[in-house]
Amino acid sequence: MISETDEQRGRREQWRRLFDGIAGRYDAARPGYPAEIVDTVCAIAGTGPGASVLEIGCGTGQLTRQLAGRSFQLTAIDIGTAMIAAARRNVSDLAARFQVCSFEQFTGRGPFDLIVSATAFHWVDPGIGLAKAARLLRPGGWLALLSTEERYPEPLRTALRALWVTHSRQVVRAAGQPAWVAGLRDTALFGEPAEQVHTTAMRLPVQAVVAVECTRATFLSFSESDQAGFTADLIALLQPGDHVDLVQETLLAMAAVVTRPQH
Repeated sequence: MISETDEQRGRREQWRRLFDGIAGRYDAARPGYPAEIVDTVCAIAGTGPGASVLEIGCGTGQLTRQLAGRSFQLTAIDIGTAMIAAARRNVSDLAARFQVCSFEQFTGRGPFDLIVSATAFHWVDPGIGLAKAARLLRPGGWLALLSTEERYPEPLRTALRALWVTHSRQVVRAAGQPAWVAGLRDTALFGEPAEQVHTTAMRLPVQAVVAVECTRATFLSFSESDQAGFTADLIALLQPGDHVDLVQETLLAMAAVVTRPQH
């Protein structure tokens, strides 16, 4: 089980609520997920029409759009009311059901064939997440966790990291694998994970890069003046160019449940 300090818990619970206030900006700025990744998830999990699927932390529907239309019995949850409202607008599949709640408070009993969470499982209480997912899955059901990251070329990568350190006034850890990767590998609740990394080379307008960086939880935790200062420094860092070359990296780790806790 992944443990966290009281300070880490307080920050996680506070920061995960920040996104709902910028649902429109988040929807416009955040990229979706490659269809190939979703195809891989479905192929490994053996999910087809009629499968019961739960998405944790759907946001404004970045992954939900890829899951919808596959004739799943799809339930998508998110802690943000505005996020869910945007997801409903973005997903045309009338069979998809949406619910405003955290995974910790989710009362659905399942069992689900597949539970999936994209760039959101790190906001779930680590003392609850894997155990509850295992309990909600049918025997042999799958948990699929994804994360996405923008990888910038040097020297921009180092300069951007320095910018975050300066404005956050604290040590910023180097990007690495999410904590849930180790948790999924080490838990006895799930079998050996299947892992895959999907990369896509992209060229984005400077404005698009600024928009993405300004939807990070760390940025949203800044005061208005600090947000303005960071944004100005980021624009100065990216100019005079019109575009930024980067790699969009999507990590998938998924495993089948082998032990279903009763409580």
